[in-house]
Amino acid sequence: MPTADVGKAPENTRADAEEQEAGGRISTAPREDPSVDVPALGPVGWARWFWRQLTSMRVALILLFLLSLAAVPGSLIPQNGADAFAVRDFKERNGTLAEVYDRLQLFDVYSSVWFSAIYILLFVSLIGCILPRSWQFVGQLRSRPPRAPRRLTGMPAHTTWRTDTEPEQVLRAARTLLRGRRFRTCPTEETGGPDGSGGSVSGGSVAAEKGYLREAGNLVFHVSLIVMLLAFAAGQLWNSEGGKLIVEGDGFSNTLVHYDDFTSGSLYDTDDLDVFGFTLEEFHASFERTGPQRGTARTFRADVSYWEGADGPEKKTSIEVNHPLKVGDSKVFLVGHGYAPVVTVTDGQGKMAYRGPVPFLPQESLGLTSTGVIKVNDYRNKDGEKEQLGFQGIFTPTYGIDAERGPHSTFPELDYPVLSLNAFHGDLGVNAGLPQNVYQLDTDKMEQFKAEDGDLFRADLRPGESVELPDGAGTLTFDRVEQWASFQVSQEPGEGWALAGATAAVLGLAGSLFVRRRRVWVRARRGADGVTVVEMAGLGRSESARLPEELGDLAFALQDDAPPAADPDGEDPDGEDSAPGQDAGRDAGESTGGTTEDVPAATEDAGPSSRGENE
Repeated sequence: MPTADVGKAPENTRADAEEQEAGGRISTAPREDPSVDVPALGPVGWARWFWRQLTSMRVALILLFLLSLAAVPGSLIPQNGADAFAVRDFKERNGTLAEVYDRLQLFDVYSSVWFSAIYILLFVSLIGCILPRSWQFVGQLRSRPPRAPRRLTGMPAHTTWRTDTEPEQVLRAARTLLRGRRFRTCPTEETGGPDGSGGSVSGGSVAAEKGYLREAGNLVFHVSLIVMLLAFAAGQLWNSEGGKLIVEGDGFSNTLVHYDDFTSGSLYDTDDLDVFGFTLEEFHASFERTGPQRGTARTFRADVSYWEGADGPEKKTSIEVNHPLKVGDSKVFLVGHGYAPVVTVTDGQGKMAYRGPVPFLPQESLGLTSTGVIKVNDYRNKDGEKEQLGFQGIFTPTYGIDAERGPHSTFPELDYPVLSLNAFHGDLGVNAGLPQNVYQLDTDKMEQFKAEDGDLFRADLRPGESVELPDGAGTLTFDRVEQWASFQVSQEPGEGWALAGATAAVLGLAGSLFVRRRRVWVRARRGADGVTVVEMAGLGRSESARLPEELGDLAFALQDDAPPAADPDGEDPDGEDSAPGQDAGRDAGESTGGTTEDVPAATEDAGPSSRGENE
């Protein structure tokens, strides 16, 4: 047994080798040839490969998706350019997380390195897509429609009929008809064409094409995206935006020191601020008083007097929501409204320490319940010592109170205004040299006043009422209520271009989606029996169920100049039995099957389609 096994081993090895060789001969899998030396990609090859990948439609869509995804943190995380105080508060409340966000530039998303990289790559990708497509489209506009294939009956939509009209007249009428339908036409003379019995006859054909605006719309869409990107980039680099809260009767001058907050692009020069100013004369607001929309704002209007230039004449106008004041390149928008209680504070010596309106910021829109602070820097207590006072509280235009919400406003108009305040004394921290929010009170170095019964001091005042501060610290009087309005002054150099680009993008996208690129051929030849045979066929560059219907309409219109001829034998030119003239209505009204071996010949000279491949 062992001897037999040893003798069979060479035979088995030889059989296995023969089986592997046979399997290799019939296998369709590619085999590596060690004798072929494939050169490695050099720097130029890698650069060409990277450029092809970057300018592909797949990468452009990926970059567009990444750009929209990268903009999400900018709407969820406070930004330095929009609200520096909110960023500071976020950092104070989230120490470790804020450090991570700061390293990732999440507080400056739209000017970060990674957002700019995506933006620039998308810009380059779009340019790389548009340039070759534009050159290709110019070539398509200069080219002629491809000549008719040999067998039009192999087209997806076709029709044929016999007529007594001369072939030249049929072709002339077909060309006139197609031109009237805004087709680009090209006549062709044909000789030696096949007839129905295998003979050779002469005739001609008309090739027509329509729907070039499809690719034009595609290009307009891509160019519009580039225009929008450029407009947004210009808006980020050269824009400026500032906010200002103004109480009735106060004014504003368009200089940097008069803004409450101001942000601008990295290339913006503050010397380019338009020279103008305005005064808020009066503010008008009305609210719905009944029904389910009770408390909803109906009108907001700021009556202002403004001047342009250093010594320009004063003019009067009104600023409303979505109706800004335009002065030079600047627009003044009305963005907010609220109330400013006017208070008077006397110190412990009986002297007036503070008087004026104090803007309170709304915390909700339905009732305009507002919060605010009053800071009194120039103050002396009853002993004549310098000290500082601070008040924080709530202003309610229409006072109401319940167990759940506490003091709140039930309506945004001044039906029953009440000012509720807590009082503090000590150091406000305004002399420390650190920036401080004027609408927040830092009580770290202050102590709250206490009433005679030991409870914390609190005062609820109506207009005209006063309250004495504990321990002879002075008095506080609620004089009256004035209104304030907040304005946004902005310069956006790319705004018009962005709007034009967006409009053109929508129009271009609509054109690329709804315009159909299609071709129509008409052939007229004299048959062996002397009767003219008319053939029509259509081919769409994209799928369309309306092509057979359009071809049927063209055939029906052409039969006015080439009416179907009577056929006593009842046979059509293709050898099928039918009544005279029925092929046009039958074949043009529906898409018929058939051999399509000649279709590539018809589209061979047409060039690449809008999808980048030959049809």
